[in-house]
Amino acid sequence: MTAATELTETADRSLLIVEDDKPFLERLARAMETRGFTVTACDNVPDGLSQIEKAPPAFAVVDLRLGSGNGLDVVSALKQQRPEARAIVLTGYGNIATAVTAVKLGAVDYLSKPADADDVVAALLASGTDSQLPENPMSADRVRWEHIQRIYEMCNRNVSETARRLNMHRRTLQRILAKRAPR
Repeated sequence: MTAATELTETADRSLLIVEDDKPFLERLARAMETRGFTVTACDNVPDGLSQIEKAPPAFAVVDLRLGSGNGLDVVSALKQQRPEARAIVLTGYGNIATAVTAVKLGAVDYLSKPADADDVVAALLASGTDSQLPENPMSADRVRWEHIQRIYEMCNRNVSETARRLNMHRRTLQRILAKRAPR
């Protein structure tokens, strides 16, 4: 039996959720409790780290970008305290580099928001041996849009600086930013 199988079959279903979007945090915590998890919810990195120091949970759901720091710090601390723990990273700003970093630090999955509780449970309890292609992969337009949004956020929502970094005209960027996200 693998460590992941042992963990999912034991009675320890302690779950730490670290998310700075309070309404989403409360909804996810309630949904996970109804699915049999003992939930500890934190809305910032220092609280999440102190919870891990007190009692490292068997599972964790961590937002990547938190106002108080980087969610990957929580994943790393959890894996140091409890190596068999299963953590997933949630983010609204998905990109390949951070997904690779999250997996290297010990996350078992990397989900983009909005993720529902069923997706979270499936990722936490998955055996990890059968990787499947997503049913609805992102379109090339969506990937492009998310990349532009990530750069825009990195530039503190400065359109001119973002346009310079993306090597595009400022007005073109403004038109893209004014539109809704493609599917």
